[in-house]
Amino acid sequence: MLSILRDNDLDGLTVRHGEATYELLARPEPGASVAPPTAAAVAPAGVAAVGSGAPLGSVAATSAVDYKRVTAPIIGVFYRAPSPGVEPFVEVGGRVEVGQPLCILEAMKLMNEITSDYAGVVRRILPENGALVSLGEEMFWIEP
Repeated sequence: MLSILRDNDLDGLTVRHGEATYELLARPEPGASVAPPTAAAVAPAGVAAVGSGAPLGSVAATSAVDYKRVTAPIIGVFYRAPSPGVEPFVEVGGRVEVGQPLCILEAMKLMNEITSDYAGVVRRILPENGALVSLGEEMFWIEP
């Protein structure tokens, strides 16, 4: 499908079926990287409804800090840890380096490890664990 999009100079394709929406993007969004799928990560069964987007970190609305925002490069179910019952990849207030895993997005039964393109301190984690995130949706705010 990606070759069809590229051959016809299309940026993406959106399919809606009932309440489900599927998007396929031919060109990756800046700000997030997708690592090769890993079979070792096991996510909980079932897909949660779209989360409220309530942040796990708190930031003053008047803050002058220019946060680097990590967005979802694909549609998928957001998981904070590599498997149930283990520590999350990152916590609010924790330091991250370029290339460090931030989360996993499950798409079509594949676990896609999302890594940071930025070094800094995690200030917000927006999706709830198990929530469905949309293409381009903000997931993390990182203070450089």
